[in-house]
Amino acid sequence: MYNFEFHPEAKEELKKLNNSIQILFTKKLKQVLNAPEIGIKLGNKNNLKLTGLKKVYFNNKKHRIVYETIEDKIMIYIVAIGKREEMDVYKKADSRINLT
Repeated sequence: MYNFEFHPEAKEELKKLNNSIQILFTKKLKQVLNAPEIGIKLGNKNNLKLTGLKKVYFNNKKHRIVYETIEDKIMIYIVAIGKREEMDVYKKADSRINLT
């Protein structure tokens, strides 16, 4: 089983979700920690550089977890949590991993 860490802003995004959605997040996170390969690979789209990241859905596909698997540390790094609306969650992920 993998360990996990949050990007500081992703941790704040989780805190903003209501309690029932946080529970759904926790259930999905447990699945990811046991089998990180379940995520769908993200690439470059809409001028967002998301190569190396994966996404999983929760809350009936209304929310996404964008994460990176760091094999040498046996860790899942949660980059962003949110809705897809207007590519919001992906834009956040792009800005957090592509700081240049």
